[in-house]
Amino acid sequence: MKFFIDTANLAQIQEANELGILDGVTTNPSLMAKEGIKGHDAVMNHYKTICEIVDGDISAEVISTTFNEMIEEGKKLADIHPNIVVKVPMIKDGVKAIKWFTDNGIKTNCTLVFSAGQAILAAKAGATYVSPFIGRIDDANWDGVELIAQIAHIYSVQGFKTEILAASIRSALHIVKCAEAGADVCTCPLDSILGLLKHPLTDIGLAKFLEDAKKTLG
Repeated sequence: MKFFIDTANLAQIQEANELGILDGVTTNPSLMAKEGIKGHDAVMNHYKTICEIVDGDISAEVISTTFNEMIEEGKKLADIHPNIVVKVPMIKDGVKAIKWFTDNGIKTNCTLVFSAGQAILAAKAGATYVSPFIGRIDDANWDGVELIAQIAHIYSVQGFKTEILAASIRSALHIVKCAEAGADVCTCPLDSILGLLKHPLTDIGLAKFLEDAKKTLG
């Protein structure tokens, strides 16, 4: 399973990259706004900087909702760097745009997916990635991880090549559960990635080893 970090914060991206386990980055307009990045040129330059830090797929989201506008915007995003993946919403014109991008050699990430039916449409259109938002599904009293498992089963049966990118990750446990359910990628905040490091027995064991080492070494 690949690890992407879901942020536009350069320091967090750098920290995750230095762990040696980072495969890519996902962003969206909300994450850009959170970092105070405003204006078309500033956003485009920020994507370019992220691409220079991480050698992997970088999802850059279109903010248009019509086919022609998404195509024009997506082409400009793809021109930033070969690693850019155009992030497209799961709407009718979005599916059409994914097909166009696929036919023209541009990788895509179908975002805002909340059902297996939507995931089937994204795969049929040729999406590189499909992004089920499992945290938001949990918030609606459904089971986000179960959706990952359902999509993984369908893709396996049907032979779809689209990768399942589990999004809206809320915890380290979400990451583990998505790995069990068959997600190809998890995109998560830095805190969730670092949460995988934590276990009280590790802390207790390390403290004991260090204590014994002091006794041994005087």
